[in-house]
Amino acid sequence: MNVDFKKSKEIEHNPMLHEAVNADSTLKEWLVDYVGEKHKPESEEVTVEMIVATIAEEFPEFLMVVAEENWVRGYHQALVDVEEGQQAIEDLAQTTTEEEEQEEDGS
Repeated sequence: MNVDFKKSKEIEHNPMLHEAVNADSTLKEWLVDYVGEKHKPESEEVTVEMIVATIAEEFPEFLMVVAEENWVRGYHQALVDVEEGQQAIEDLAQTTTEEEEQEEDGS
């Protein structure tokens, strides 16, 4: 089996990174102010990408825990998907075999 992974713009770059953050909570307001003071963006809008960069620089332990947890959950889901795919193939093969046997018996 050969799997060909095609690159797409959605995979290469997450468009949410460039979205301006709406400071609609006390924590977000503090974080947006902090990151805005650090990056001093020309548009005066703080993006998710700026926040991630700041956290990566100043609190890498936090970002690593989030990234590791995301990776583990993704890996686990992939294994579940493989098991379910194998079961679906086995079920289809069993159904096909039973149908063929019924056709042979009916002839």
